[in-house]
Amino acid sequence: MKKYSLKNLGCANCATKMEQQINALDGVTHASISYATKQLHLMAENYEHLLPQIQDICSAIESDVKVVLIENASAKVSSVTIDEDNEKSPLLFIIAGLTLFVLGTILSHVGVNDIITKIIFLVAYIILGGQIILTAVRNLLKGNIFDENFLMSIATLGALAIGDFAEAVGVMLFFRIGEYFEDRAVERSRSQIMEAIDMRPEVVNLVNGSDIAEIPAGDARVGDIILIRPGDRIPLDSIIVDGKSLIDTSAITGEPVPVKVGPGSEITSGCINTSGQLKAKVEKELSDSMVTRILNSVENAAASKPKIDRFITRFARVFTPIVLSVAILVAIVPSLITGEWRHWIYTALTFLVISCPCALVLSVPLAFFSGIGMGSKKGILFKGGAAIEALGNIKAVVMDKTGTVTKGNFVIQKVLPVADFTESQLLEIASSCEQHSTHPIATSIVLEAKEKGISFQTPSSLDEISGHGIRATMPQGEVLCGNIKLMEQYNIDVNGYEKTAFGSEVLLAVGGKYVGQIIISDTLKDGAKEALAKLKTYGVTTAMLTGDSVDSANSIAHEVGIDKVFAKLLPQDKVDKLQEIRAEHGAVMFVGDGINDAPVLAGADVGAAMGSGADAAIEAADVVYMNSKVSSIPTSIGIAKLTGRIALQNIVFALTIKIGVMILGLFGFANMWWAVFADTGVTFLCILNSVRILYRK
Repeated sequence: MKKYSLKNLGCANCATKMEQQINALDGVTHASISYATKQLHLMAENYEHLLPQIQDICSAIESDVKVVLIENASAKVSSVTIDEDNEKSPLLFIIAGLTLFVLGTILSHVGVNDIITKIIFLVAYIILGGQIILTAVRNLLKGNIFDENFLMSIATLGALAIGDFAEAVGVMLFFRIGEYFEDRAVERSRSQIMEAIDMRPEVVNLVNGSDIAEIPAGDARVGDIILIRPGDRIPLDSIIVDGKSLIDTSAITGEPVPVKVGPGSEITSGCINTSGQLKAKVEKELSDSMVTRILNSVENAAASKPKIDRFITRFARVFTPIVLSVAILVAIVPSLITGEWRHWIYTALTFLVISCPCALVLSVPLAFFSGIGMGSKKGILFKGGAAIEALGNIKAVVMDKTGTVTKGNFVIQKVLPVADFTESQLLEIASSCEQHSTHPIATSIVLEAKEKGISFQTPSSLDEISGHGIRATMPQGEVLCGNIKLMEQYNIDVNGYEKTAFGSEVLLAVGGKYVGQIIISDTLKDGAKEALAKLKTYGVTTAMLTGDSVDSANSIAHEVGIDKVFAKLLPQDKVDKLQEIRAEHGAVMFVGDGINDAPVLAGADVGAAMGSGADAAIEAADVVYMNSKVSSIPTSIGIAKLTGRIALQNIVFALTIKIGVMILGLFGFANMWWAVFADTGVTFLCILNSVRILYRK
């Protein structure tokens, strides 16, 4: 797939027409245009051969559009900068037209000759509408008759034809003002979102011996040493080789608490170095670093359209022709009956203005793009508008246990000695047996012993008994270290053994006698209880699918408040259970982090992965939680529901106003000014409504 920047794209409805025609080209597998990012995402057989055809299509629909291949990862192609000349030019025309309009209106009310006022209004109309009419003519010659330039030209020229000079100028003035603020609002909102997520550096400070050279970020290579000063944003994924500092990771993870780092620490691009000066070795070039991956994820997400967006695009194709047909009928049928041609033609002209579908076509994708931007600010990557839409409609949240609800780091919870043994003696024996094992449980025992300053012994012999534990020969005698099955195998009397309701157990016997047990369990993630409680407020069912023991799974589920638990599952079992939950409750979201979670992530209506998890799980997921917090689950659902509500509000608002003004026009209560508000005014309000997602806490 290749990405192209559509420079000077200024019409959301035009973007949908371009997308439709590009998809119809031979050799195009898939084409998607995101008006929010002004990008074309293209999958095709021969890109170079298609590019001239794509340029012709775009130019035919909107003459100033230039199709440019995005090649350089370091170039900030997605960041939107507003050209001051382009911003001032329409404003000057608006001011000049407004001045003449006010002058003409005043003169017409003080009895000045009607011809003079009409000339003033006509000059004002040419200043305000000349470019629009020229654009409409060019588009008409290319076969495009349903764009807003053509519709506005016909409506206002019709007003001139029936003698409403002031009305024609006023409507064109109101349209230009609305269009100006609409363009500024779109550009500003797009710029805000892209600036929040486009953290790619322009340059890096390359260390070469005692010299520091500033080079383009895209020129840095793996193994280079770079200097990161206090206050700098970390430019590339790196490993610290010199210096200590505190790193603000909130831009990537949403986590406000700074993290201590020093030599050997991995640091992620996009985070901010808050205190000490650092030297770091580049681990990933710019194109592979986190800042670029996040930007690509958001841009790709903007190109992945939800069902409601695709529906509105299809609806817009028929909306304008239907309203135009109604306008023709309104102009002719009542006029033949009543003879009031001027009144009904004027009413029909208002319909032409209303028929532009820009408010509908623009407001939905911008709402979802704002939702994607809001998620990225909180360390949540949505991989498409479709993912947000589906997330807002889920009925059940299903989670893995280890690494999702729990931290995945096993910690000793209790040491329970019997007979004459002490806790320290049990840890000494157990750590001596487990010191060379890489199993998480063994690692936790050894770590606990080290932290308490307990020294290890080296067994004279050691045998691992698969699925049971270890038998070792030590100065104390023959030692058994393992589960209850190991004790039963060697006929050990486990008098004093207490079965626990949670965690894993390591039982110990010395010289044929049971001497105690060590209880080890995973620890809950911070805020897990509160996150599950928040999920309940959304009315979703919660469930846990895990390969761990039933007792351990039930204990964790009870502690955090999960509704249903399914334990001792293989990866395929998880997929089957997920289907059962979907059949019972409806759309399901699954949250996991391991390689074995990839199948069930792909099989869920929405798959979400913890950012600390395996690459395979992250790749298969629709949503990625960069901070790996359980609290991100309800946060993402909240963003999804808010985004869906705002998109629906925009559709209902736009259609209600447009249809309402049409009905009022039929009964003589609405004029062409109202119609312009139903077009550009409604579009502007829908844009503002969409962007407010970014400011919700």
